[in-house]
Amino acid sequence: MTAANALPENAIEVRGLKKTYKGNGKAPAKVALRGVDLTVKRGSMFGLLGPNGAGKSTLINIIAGVVNKSEGSVKIWDRDIDTHSRDVRSALGVVPQEIVADVFFTPRESLEVQAGFYGVPANERRSDELLAALGLSDKANAYVRQLSGGMKRRLMVAKALVHNPPVLILDEPTAGVDVELRRQLWDYVRKINEEGVTVILTTHYLEEAQELCDTIAIVNRGEVVTCEPTQQLLRRLDTRNVVVVPEDPISTLPDLDGFTVSARSNGAFAVTYRTGESSVEAVLSAVRGAGISIRDITTEDPDLEDVFLALTYGDSSRPDPTKD
Repeated sequence: MTAANALPENAIEVRGLKKTYKGNGKAPAKVALRGVDLTVKRGSMFGLLGPNGAGKSTLINIIAGVVNKSEGSVKIWDRDIDTHSRDVRSALGVVPQEIVADVFFTPRESLEVQAGFYGVPANERRSDELLAALGLSDKANAYVRQLSGGMKRRLMVAKALVHNPPVLILDEPTAGVDVELRRQLWDYVRKINEEGVTVILTTHYLEEAQELCDTIAIVNRGEVVTCEPTQQLLRRLDTRNVVVVPEDPISTLPDLDGFTVSARSNGAFAVTYRTGESSVEAVLSAVRGAGISIRDITTEDPDLEDVFLALTYGDSSRPDPTKD
């Protein structure tokens, strides 16, 4: 890790990154990245989002040294991946999307072997500390093949941290993990982030990214369509919803001129309006004008899913593109 008096301003710097996969047989070449520029500040909890096939995995794999780039440059902890590959590997901890487990080892043995790969001296290894932090102490001496899927994922996080890297990449770390294990994992990730570890997260759980990440980049069709602080990103949409609970049940949704109306559960309906063009009072006046008595209302600001859909599909009414 870089000395404390020489910490880089940015954990990751990507400039003009391009990747084209060669065609196979009659299949044409595939352009995966089209000149990506991206900066991840040191100490950030950084979200990398995008629909399937957007180029996220290619970008992560290039940063991790698994895929060769076609053009551009990548620096990790101020070290170029081409000229300082060994330094880059020591600065990175990567948790891939696929579960990779040494099924004939115990969790403790897996961490010890991984630490050996990175040349961590025996007296500096943190195997038991990491197992305890990730709730695996009681499974330390069980065979990995006996662990649940969620436990294997937590073990992969522990393996990525054996050499104390300043940058941790988590690629879909909670896919298939139950709610309790997910909460435990995020508690630990928050802790190490507060201690200074830069965390890059890719996830299809948009609510996770909204809750955890201070900065979010959205990739679509091989390009970064936006990269900005999470709260600033959420202000991108100038729409709000007014959810109306009518006094009496209605059989059909009202047709309100200038507003979009959609059904909600238990007989309620939502009216969407643009904050720069209208107001809650105008919505309520239109509802009353349609002959509907109002029992209750609530208002909703846009969430990350709304922004994600608008930026990647241009229409927040389309279905979630992260689900094939």
